[in-house]
Amino acid sequence: MAKKTKYLFGPVASRRLGLSLGVDIIPLKTCTQNCVYCQLGITGALTLERKPYVPVEAVLSELRESIAAGLRADYITLSGSGEPTLNSQINEIIEGIKLITAIPVALITNGTLLTDPAVRADCANADVVLPSLDAGDQATFAKINCPHKDINFSAFVEGLCKFRAEFTGQIWLEVFFCDRINTGDEQIEKIRVLIERIRPDKVQLNTAVRPVADKSVVRVEPGRLLSIARRLGPNAQIIADFSGIGGADNVAANTENILEMLRRRPCSLDDICNGLSIHRNEALKYLAHLEATGLIISQPAADRVFFKAK
Repeated sequence: MAKKTKYLFGPVASRRLGLSLGVDIIPLKTCTQNCVYCQLGITGALTLERKPYVPVEAVLSELRESIAAGLRADYITLSGSGEPTLNSQINEIIEGIKLITAIPVALITNGTLLTDPAVRADCANADVVLPSLDAGDQATFAKINCPHKDINFSAFVEGLCKFRAEFTGQIWLEVFFCDRINTGDEQIEKIRVLIERIRPDKVQLNTAVRPVADKSVVRVEPGRLLSIARRLGPNAQIIADFSGIGGADNVAANTENILEMLRRRPCSLDDICNGLSIHRNEALKYLAHLEATGLIISQPAADRVFFKAK
């Protein structure tokens, strides 16, 4: 049985990063935004306060043990329960990871704190940074991302531009589309212009294929998403229809591992099988037990069934 960890989860099969070991350095739902598409549900009070939310050495100790146990992953990814750049020790964590392993470090962020030069400097040692841009103007930004009252859209975009100018690694910009909110022609054009300013290495289009916070959010159908991708330029790619990759032989298939995955995000049966390298029948046995004991619920979305921790 794999040892239970507090700060690491996975490796899980990621739509963008292959086999990804998650590193969770923020308490659950601690964020600068309250996005309508968030997989963690509606966030509580928003915050801009940066502080050392978790002990750095405890995080790195878990990683050392995982490496010693034969970790196989394409990326070590700072992500999970909230906005990781709120952790004021994120640079120490990234530097510590790099002293332990040569596996590249990815940072999934909403990008709102990149307005701060100190935050940009803290993120500079990551290999790949994956920020978000879901709107072309302040009104749409407020509707989709529901940011902290002190976050200004123009400053947010300028922060992304400054980070691009300073950062030598890869920037993969995610754009999450919600039908009839940010999919109109005018909005697409505004986003395209901003992408030209930000100059990411990749533009990755997503939509609501998993259960999201606001049930009124409508996913964009594949044909429309493909049309939008063509308008956004040659670097645009669709990541919404993830079908699974790889496996993780070193991750024991047990109910606790599955529950840890589902606490971070809703997963389909295929996600669980690919992430833990287990057979569908075995995964179904564990899922049935977790659902019967009331620890998880199943929820249909986008022609599939997703499982979610309660």
